[in-house]
Amino acid sequence: LRKNVEDFTGPRERSDLGFVTFDITADILNGKNGLQTFRNKNALIIFDWNVKQLFLYLSAEYSTKNNALNQVVLWDKIMLRGDNPRLSLKDMKSKYFFFDDGNGLKGNRNITLTLSWNVVPNAGILPLVTGSGHVSVPFPDTYETTKSY
Repeated sequence: LRKNVEDFTGPRERSDLGFVTFDITADILNGKNGLQTFRNKNALIIFDWNVKQLFLYLSAEYSTKNNALNQVVLWDKIMLRGDNPRLSLKDMKSKYFFFDDGNGLKGNRNITLTLSWNVVPNAGILPLVTGSGHVSVPFPDTYETTKSY
């Protein structure tokens, strides 16, 4: 679902606002997700003695005629040590606004959604881990005018 709405945060009068509903199925501990299976040699010990929590986030990447790369975080979750590392989320809505700084969402055929996470250690560096599973979704060629979201 995509709308063209007033954008009071930028210099343009109107911008595209995307509404995304998604399902996430992932097993962070064993390195499997519902999009594609991946292996990380350290996946089985992701919650070792120095890991306090994981910061999971779903991002959208796409290109427009004005920008070669656009990245937007749509959803996030903190997974604490002891939490169930298997995610099975259905009909989730984006937690943050999916604004484009123009009209780059209309008719865009290659918006890629990727689940990634940061390991938050008790001490030391913050490594970034990106799952290899991703999905590309096309956006419609027309704007939605009803208040269906």
